[in-house]
Amino acid sequence: MCAGYGLAPSGPNSRRDERPGLRGPIPPGDTPAGFALIEQWIADRGGKASITGRNALNLNPLIREIDGEREFELGWWWLHVGGAPAKYTAFNARADRLLQSWKTPFQHRAILPATWYVEKGVRFELPDGEEFGMAAVTAPGLMPDGTDVRSYSLVTRDALGTAATVHDRMPLVLPRELHDEWLAADREGDASLVARALSVSEEISHLLAAQAAADTPASAPAKRQAKAFAPAEPPTLF
Repeated sequence: MCAGYGLAPSGPNSRRDERPGLRGPIPPGDTPAGFALIEQWIADRGGKASITGRNALNLNPLIREIDGEREFELGWWWLHVGGAPAKYTAFNARADRLLQSWKTPFQHRAILPATWYVEKGVRFELPDGEEFGMAAVTAPGLMPDGTDVRSYSLVTRDALGTAATVHDRMPLVLPRELHDEWLAADREGDASLVARALSVSEEISHLLAAQAAADTPASAPAKRQAKAFAPAEPPTLF
């Protein structure tokens, strides 16, 4: 389970404080338009991604491939079914259930840029706060005013390394060499992609280290949403 993550407003991935030897933002975050979108989101949301609420309507950055190019969108964190938030827990999707419970969203994949995520009050980061990408699956949705929005669910895997001492699940963090394949619109979401993603994510997952206990306001909406929707185990709809 992961109910909170974010991007540091400054650090090795910000042009305001560049540090040699570290990889920069995940494309298209390295373009002027991408950088501007992230900076505005950080200013508006404090760099914290929260599960989207019906009232707050907070949206979070995600990267998709559209017409062969990577593009940023602001997405609704809780997968939609039939244009509305799923009536079951849909902010996380287990990697080992992608072909059973999430087959259609698995064909429409995204990457969530982050420099940290939080689990049970513990904040996890890569060395020196380097930016990383978490796997997501997506579906079309609707805002309350009827406008289109891209909804998403963050993909999780069995926890590895330090993360396994805190919770048995963690985000499926993808190394950059897999980003193009994961995002490719013409790449079928199948068992081989699941296996490859799990395999190549192991090294970077072990690098994620626990930091000091974090303030996690994002956890409250997650608990409220999960309590409001039932059943706890989603039916096989996709």
